[in-house]
Amino acid sequence: MTTAAAPPPRPYRWSLSSFGGGRPDQLGALAARQDQNPPSDLVLRELTAVTAKVLARADGADLCFLGRSLDSMYDLLTGALEHSPWDGRLLRLPVSCMADTDWSPAATRRFREHLASVGLEPYALARRKRPIALVDVVAEGRSYGTLHRQLADWIEETREPWAVIRRKLRYIAVTCRHSTSPNTWRWQQDPDNDWVRTLPAAHVTDVSLDGRVWSYLADNQAKVNESFPHWNWFDEESVLTPRHRRLAPALAEARYFTEAGRDSHLREELIRLMAREPGFAGREQRRIALALRTRATSRTGSGTRPRTGTRARYKTGNR
Repeated sequence: MTTAAAPPPRPYRWSLSSFGGGRPDQLGALAARQDQNPPSDLVLRELTAVTAKVLARADGADLCFLGRSLDSMYDLLTGALEHSPWDGRLLRLPVSCMADTDWSPAATRRFREHLASVGLEPYALARRKRPIALVDVVAEGRSYGTLHRQLADWIEETREPWAVIRRKLRYIAVTCRHSTSPNTWRWQQDPDNDWVRTLPAAHVTDVSLDGRVWSYLADNQAKVNESFPHWNWFDEESVLTPRHRRLAPALAEARYFTEAGRDSHLREELIRLMAREPGFAGREQRRIALALRTRATSRTGSGTRPRTGTRARYKTGNR
């Protein structure tokens, strides 16, 4: 049996909602540009659609967002599921792990500490009640490959039952939308991604996103935190409050998407889009829909129109 250890240092990120029982931080002038440069209607519309698919295809698993690319989805969901039974079921693993070929033994140990901090320690994985789904944008699957290889080595060392763990572990890949023809290359076909076939077929799934929005979130969007690769995992300054030239617009967008998630129209749209998914008849998907709907009709908390005018812009974008 393992004992709980203190989580390792990680980049500081402001709390933008009361999701998980906390209180939103006051940003003040840090996000002053929020009303001046909101994201486009396309970004909000596509992000809402792909978020609904992630919720439906996760089949009730806790969601763990790897890296920074889908921070906006995390923010949207913390607003949408604020004050709901889903409190504590959205996790962030904000590390960069595209390759581990030059990791030192110390880096490997630190990576395991990061995995343990979100419930991905082998002992905890084998005994958790609900599955956990990693969520990230994927082009070639290198980050997922590194994470799974490191986790598999750890499971083997600890002799925890892989037959049990494989049923608790899922990967959701948000991919760039391409042709759906049988000849289209998919990241799972890469020989380096043979690990995919060690899991049940439904436990590795793709969700496609408009190419312009995928590129924006993965490559061009300003992020609150800078990348956190292995050479920074022991840097004491990496955990300090971020200070970089794109911080203001990044915080503005983070708050924008959090407030967008609070909007009752957007939550009803999430439910409507989830209902299109084949697995929506399942008990877990309906529980999520109930959490969203209860939050959407609540007269308490932050169920009012966001200051940014998200509701009006969202409805316009769906005409």
